[in-house]
Amino acid sequence: MSVIALAMLSVGWVVALLLDAVAPRSRALVGLVDAAFVGVIIALTIDSLAVLGALAVPPFVAGLWRGLRGVLLALSAELVAVVFVVLSLEGTLTSDQALGIFTWATMGLALGMVATFVRGALRDDDPLAPYRHATDLLRELNSLSIGLSAGLDPRSLGGLILDTVLDEVPASSVGIHVPLDDQLATLAAKSFSGGDPDRCAAIAARAWARDQLLVDAGCFAFPLEGHRDTVAVVSGTMPEGSSLDDAQLRRRVLRLQEVLVERSVPLQTGLLFEGFRDIATADERQRLSREMHDGVAQDIASLGYLVDALTAAAPTPQLEQQLVMLRERITAIVAEVRRSVTTLRTTVGTSESLGTAIIGVTRNLSQTSGVAIEVTLDEQPQRLRPEVEAELFRITQEALNNAVKHAHASTIRVHCQVAAPYAAISVRDDGRGLGEARTDSYGMGIMRERARLIDAELSITEPPDGGLDVTVRLSPEPVGDAAPSTPRSKQVTSPR
Repeated sequence: MSVIALAMLSVGWVVALLLDAVAPRSRALVGLVDAAFVGVIIALTIDSLAVLGALAVPPFVAGLWRGLRGVLLALSAELVAVVFVVLSLEGTLTSDQALGIFTWATMGLALGMVATFVRGALRDDDPLAPYRHATDLLRELNSLSIGLSAGLDPRSLGGLILDTVLDEVPASSVGIHVPLDDQLATLAAKSFSGGDPDRCAAIAARAWARDQLLVDAGCFAFPLEGHRDTVAVVSGTMPEGSSLDDAQLRRRVLRLQEVLVERSVPLQTGLLFEGFRDIATADERQRLSREMHDGVAQDIASLGYLVDALTAAAPTPQLEQQLVMLRERITAIVAEVRRSVTTLRTTVGTSESLGTAIIGVTRNLSQTSGVAIEVTLDEQPQRLRPEVEAELFRITQEALNNAVKHAHASTIRVHCQVAAPYAAISVRDDGRGLGEARTDSYGMGIMRERARLIDAELSITEPPDGGLDVTVRLSPEPVGDAAPSTPRSKQVTSPR
């Protein structure tokens, strides 16, 4: 009987290996079925020590395949199968049988731990191991984002945190700020009558620098700890005449910290995912710009050289004139492609402000188009979130390109005001206005989509004196004197 049982076990293991080779994605299911099969065979020959030792095999194999989790699942499956079948057939489990099962199950657990260690060591030597691990994490992250009510959008998650803060503390202004290089950037903020966002941001910076809870003169701020590091800083200010003194406010904020523990990790996940997505988007934009420059632009330029040769050998003046017109059109197309390449490659850097990036793109656009562009900057030192700056920059870029390409403007005025979390950018030209909408034009729709992504308001109006005014605003107007007293103004004109 023992020989037959061992033969059946051997056949079962061979089948499991074949199934793993044919369908590697079903490895977990195959491992569980194999462990249960081993348990059934052992239960049928429970008094055979030679067969009982097979209990150690499934946990060991599972450790090599799936690590510690696989070991525990395989061990559980075979133990459940053994005990269930023995009790079903014999009605009881003797002490010798129980001792034998326990001994070999313990041996299987030990071998599974060894296999898990070996698996980890082998994976460390595998150059593709980080990619496989990243693939597993991304799949898990995608599944997680579908199941979350707020998804992985950091602004939505930050808004939920602020709602929780307001449920616990009757503040007049609250904000959540995330680290950006050596300073904090406001992720989300809410301010009511009498609120002071400036004090809110100031105490957040102090709490971040000290990495501790601060309560001072009706203001509070504390670091929000995530997995292994600080995710953000939550801050707020109390309204004048609040019934809470600093001691009472501290007690409430301490309770609030405990409540927010379960919300910090989802926010951290969302921030990391958005950072990964931004990097991937930037890489894709760079790739597209290279393809356009090295492919389409060069091919069109080659056509221009061919037209030049045909023009030189034109048999009639009429044909020569037509070829000259064609050459001018090709030159305009090449310039447009190069402008698109510049648009794709230009972004807001970590070391420059949004206004500085806008000045850079307007200077380049003015030089290539001959249109005078005046830029007025009104910025506070505190930065917006990188993804918010990127969307505002792209909206501004699209409005500028539309003014040059479609409105045929001679002068464009750009005003950029930033006092985080508030921002407003307007692009006004003296061109011919909106005109008739084209079915193949997507610029306005894309600008609206970008505005919706950051919860901004986009308005497109035609002033009475002509032209077009495109304005994008982010969050309510800040309370108090949030703007510098003297805005910076810079006029960008192309050389004549």
